[in-house]
Amino acid sequence: MTTNVGTVDRVIRGLVGIFLILMVFVGPQTPWGWIGIIPLATAVLGFCPAYKLLGLSTCPTSKS
Repeated sequence: MTTNVGTVDRVIRGLVGIFLILMVFVGPQTPWGWIGIIPLATAVLGFCPAYKLLGLSTCPTSKS
């Protein structure tokens, strides 16, 4: 499992994930907020299965 999520992408995913999870406790208080676990997990792991399937990567490439 290689990293395919860049730094900016990880920060945005983390913030969106936290916001969605907070919506379970504050605001409309619907269970749909638990969907925030997905962007939060991809931010923590640095790997997005959807990016892998689509052949995308937001990580900077290293020059060898």
